Amino acid sequence: MAKALSMETHDHSSENTGNAQEHSFEKVNEIIAQHEGKKSQLISILQKVQEEYRYLPEEILTYIATALDISPATVYGVATFYAQFSLDPLGKYVIRVCDGTACHVRGSQSVLDAIRKKVGLADGQKTTKDLGFTVETVSCLGACGLAPVVMINDEVYGSMTPEAITEIIDTLQKREGDAE
Repeated sequence: MAKALSMETHDHSSENTGNAQEHSFEKVNEIIAQHEGKKSQLISILQKVQEEYRYLPEEILTYIATALDISPATVYGVATFYAQFSLDPLGKYVIRVCDGTACHVRGSQSVLDAIRKKVGLADGQKTTKDLGFTVETVSCLGACGLAPVVMINDEVYGSMTPEAITEIIDTLQKREGDAE
């Protein structure tokens, strides 16, 4: 059973995430309680925490370890083993570009280049400073017949061209501008 912990908030402003964030351990406690504080539910707990924060902050991993009475190394090991988890803040829009064989042969690299240019990512940079976009390459999205394929959050876009992906990003940016 989970230990009752009482850490209200942690100021996360010292990290260079583009904005000051506070992480409420109250929400983490709710997630742990939803999974009855079971060690066997660690992956599910990490998935829910990442859904809440868009990544897995180090202090929350430590908190989860303490709450579940397991070592921080175990929690960190799980968080770094599975590709679905991120220890760095992700953008609101996570763009995954398939670079499997079919997509690569059909031009995924030019699509990736167009995305990186459009959102303003420098070499080696994965997430925009404003946390609007994260761009990743993946080995396969399982839609080879639609190559080249891009997935933005949970939506799949097939037969992508640099022009088509630029229009999609324009639409997303306009949507964000309208929301402000």
